Amino acid sequence: MDDASLDRIVEIENQWITLSDGARIAARLWMPRAAHDQPVPAILEYIPYRKRVFTRARDEPIHRYFALSGYASVRVDIRGSGDSDGVLADEYAPQELDDALEIIAWIARQDWCSGAVGMMGISWGGFNALQVAALRPRALKAVITLCSTDDRYADDAHYMGGCLLNENMQWGSILMLNCALPPDPQIAGDRWREMWKARLDGLEPFPAVWMRHAWRDDYWKHGSVCEDYAAIEVPVYAVGGWADGYSNSVPRLIEHLRCPKKGLIGPWAHAFPHDAVPGPAIGFLQEAVRWWDQWLKGRETGIMDGPALRIWMQESVPPRPQYDEWPGRWVAEESWPSPRIASRRLWLNAGHLADRAEREGGVVSFTSPQTTGVRSGEWCAFGAEGEMPRDQRPDDGGSLVFDGDVLRERLEILGAPALELDVAADRPLALAAARLCDVAPDGSSLRVSYGLLNLTHREDHGAPAVLEPGQWYRVRIQLNDCAHAFPAGHRIRIALSTGYWPMIWPSPRPVELSVRLGTGHLDLPVRPACPEDDALPAFELPVAAPATPHKKLRLTPMRRTIQIDLATNEMVYTLRGDGGEFEGATLTRIEEIDLEIGYRQLKRYRILEDDPLSAETELVQHALLRRDGWLVQVDCRTRLTATEEAFRFTADVEAYEDDRPFAQRSWTLTLPRKLV
Repeated sequence: MDDASLDRIVEIENQWITLSDGARIAARLWMPRAAHDQPVPAILEYIPYRKRVFTRARDEPIHRYFALSGYASVRVDIRGSGDSDGVLADEYAPQELDDALEIIAWIARQDWCSGAVGMMGISWGGFNALQVAALRPRALKAVITLCSTDDRYADDAHYMGGCLLNENMQWGSILMLNCALPPDPQIAGDRWREMWKARLDGLEPFPAVWMRHAWRDDYWKHGSVCEDYAAIEVPVYAVGGWADGYSNSVPRLIEHLRCPKKGLIGPWAHAFPHDAVPGPAIGFLQEAVRWWDQWLKGRETGIMDGPALRIWMQESVPPRPQYDEWPGRWVAEESWPSPRIASRRLWLNAGHLADRAEREGGVVSFTSPQTTGVRSGEWCAFGAEGEMPRDQRPDDGGSLVFDGDVLRERLEILGAPALELDVAADRPLALAAARLCDVAPDGSSLRVSYGLLNLTHREDHGAPAVLEPGQWYRVRIQLNDCAHAFPAGHRIRIALSTGYWPMIWPSPRPVELSVRLGTGHLDLPVRPACPEDDALPAFELPVAAPATPHKKLRLTPMRRTIQIDLATNEMVYTLRGDGGEFEGATLTRIEEIDLEIGYRQLKRYRILEDDPLSAETELVQHALLRRDGWLVQVDCRTRLTATEEAFRFTADVEAYEDDRPFAQRSWTLTLPRKLV
């Protein structure tokens, strides 16, 4: 598509949607020029990331494409974000979902809308698309959810296997900064300062909000559609990527939803599949239009023909910090769980993975260095440099390792590997991290999947129980879903560690974990060859509508470093760079709205090799918005440390107008660890 095609559509920079309580919600609209005379279905994306600024370059190619395909596309700032009224109190709050119901009803009433509405989004927008679908608004006819989850506690950015993810701190701090920014005076008018002050006064320390709910309680059940899959009746297309943090939800949704459904998992990171890495990217927007045409326009497009779940089967590659393309091929399953996939059981013998268990009774004990896990990569990759897991050999060296025999033939797996074993710990609080690796003949170790378990959560995330030191427990660790081909000549490896820093917060004290040999086993979901895979239709090549050019005024590449103090054994992992949206630019000018935007971030993790109480996470962020006669800046600093009994969270947010202090907020909070 070229710029000339944009003459066929109308764009509205800001459209106010007034809700029943008087709040004005800001929307940006794209639609065919003839829509007022020939109404069209509408597509809603509903997120808090400043439609006018931070996602502008991403929004335009998508929403313009939908408009050019015969839809009204509506991008809305959630209450309390961007240019909308109010204060954003939390993720997926009841107010957010209630507002969505009113917004959908408003869209359906407009003279340019046929009355049929679809909802689409990635990450936050994928979450609330599912949550709103479960509320069954009359006009909502279909959903596309990307990189999202059905389970806010067990499979989100906060906790994994009952372990506290450092992503909770990172994401919560980024959300704090986002919520501390003002609306644009060109949209909000003279009220912008009043609105800004209200946002700063109402700002929540989000990492601490989520840390107060360390167990699965009603807080997390709200918005987790896994609590009642049957509530969703409209068709759902669930999309994910193996490099993303949310791929597990796609097979679960295909298994449990009873509505019309399709699933797609590619090699991608946390991004739309038409421009995501690792590649290959696909024509996702064409696929989306086929979906919308089927369910919003009632056309038979063939989108529901063929298998329910389509997956990128990944080939073995040398471990690297980033990949432009991940070799593989598309495969598919008619249903999920697939009756074709069989479990292969490998037993954990003395240092050996084998098809048969050796005599029971042997025990091996180990303690991992607190730095084990530094080669893990990011919990959720966004496509930036250095995010992917590195060669696992250094982490394997701090782990209890079980290696299989050299494979005589290729072995493909698809699904969630699972590990069962008998363990005992010398402390009442302990965790276990399990990694499935592909070991090449040269010894390099590629992480295929991993799983985490806070051993106090061994039976129930809602009611954890301390361990009795020395007592044996049977535990199950389910690893993340994956699709991987182990080549002949390689080995399968399981590596167990007692920590996984900096991905998760460590146990309060060093732990010696004991494992019984000959009783534990790894179950691999083995997928046999399927000739029908070769007949799968190819996805179209990526296309998108033109975007408004942005001018990069200053470039700062992403930098990730690890430093080890040989005198103290302290390891410091540091990331410096921008938020990723503007490809390394920390200062960008959007000519169309005469606005410069800037963002910088410093993320630092510290830990001593032998002391879990030395763990520290720190984030420092700076954001700037500037045009002639207007300059605002916000600095946000957050820090997390812990004692044996409690976490200590501190945060400072400072806002400036024209280099003069406008407002300041500080928090110093002590939060009980609650068996974390």
